[in-house]
Amino acid sequence: MVTLVASSQKLGITEGLSLIVPWAIFLGAFAQIYASIIDAKHNNTFGMTAFGAFGFFWLGVASSWLIKLGVFGSELATNADSKQLGFAFIGYLIFTIFMTIGAMETNKVLFIIFLLIDLLFIGLTLSTFEIMPEFSHKLAAYSEMMIALFSFYGSGASVLNNHFDKIFLPVGKPFGIFK
Repeated sequence: MVTLVASSQKLGITEGLSLIVPWAIFLGAFAQIYASIIDAKHNNTFGMTAFGAFGFFWLGVASSWLIKLGVFGSELATNADSKQLGFAFIGYLIFTIFMTIGAMETNKVLFIIFLLIDLLFIGLTLSTFEIMPEFSHKLAAYSEMMIALFSFYGSGASVLNNHFDKIFLPVGKPFGIFK
């Protein structure tokens, strides 16, 4: 949900950050951190790690937006160096590349989502460092929108496939390369 809302701003469909912040905090952060805890209880290391890392990512993003908006005072807002976010995006890109490899052994939809997250972090990194700014911004925006759409499909498949106890929405078999 939060990637859909955030991508609408990057694509210029909506403006500003104020109404994205609650979605980033509650659905981007808290919901994923809760999912991480549930996956930990089910010994799902991959899900626990992914949901936890991206839950805390959204808390960081929401906090950065609040700083940019001056919520914590003008001192923080005027002293913000956006290139620091660029380094955070590089770190998340490295992390996501490893997770993309792991996603290859879950299903094709999850692999596509992680591949799109890789593209998102490439776009965010380049954009933050003002490298090919127009292209990198569009790469980030369209990747984020596609992440939202594929994630809706994947979550729908998870719910409906379990509910009907059959493949209602196919997600594709694991690649089987590493197992």
